[in-house]
Amino acid sequence: MRLPGHRGGVPIAVATTVRRAALGGVIGPVAFVASWSMLGLVKARYSALHDPISDLAGENASTRLAMTAGFVVFAVGMCFFAGAMHSVLRGPAWIAAATTGCAALGVAAFPLHRSSTVDAMHGGFASIGYVALAATALLCAAPLSRRGLHAWARTATAAGVVSAGALALTIVGSLHGLFQRIGLTAGDVWVVASAVAIRRGSWTRLRPCR
Repeated sequence: MRLPGHRGGVPIAVATTVRRAALGGVIGPVAFVASWSMLGLVKARYSALHDPISDLAGENASTRLAMTAGFVVFAVGMCFFAGAMHSVLRGPAWIAAATTGCAALGVAAFPLHRSSTVDAMHGGFASIGYVALAATALLCAAPLSRRGLHAWARTATAAGVVSAGALALTIVGSLHGLFQRIGLTAGDVWVVASAVAIRRGSWTRLRPCR
């Protein structure tokens, strides 16, 4: 039997624990995107184009608890996903994924608008999270290419470049919220796609067909 996208082989079965851990890469990003999408619609005087996602979890925001929960679910999901990635892909991409999760916990722990010190801590964790999320995709490209998964490698590069570029643009002009959402969504889409690939065994070593 020959599966599409695999020349001369079929994927070796992925351990159940790895498949379960990879599910975090689906649940975490989906919960996070759903949180800021829905809460941004219900929060008064909030603009998704101009205001950062973190304002939804700000000190006195009516949406604080729900958005903080979104950050925490994302963080935990990314840490499980990092473990799954470590099991199937060589290289430091899993470290970037774990760093993304840890940074998200820091963002949740230090909400905006509490004090200048807390705001600075929040900004530091957010910056680390931005860089780590983009790096999660970019660092997958080389090991995927070496494995012969060139389409996946190109997709990883594209997702990482879009994520990094958009997040860099958050410091320019007034469309901070828009570029933040573009950058984070690009990174999150890659994480979900990667998690699905890991669960299906698409990234595991190949064994010859019979």
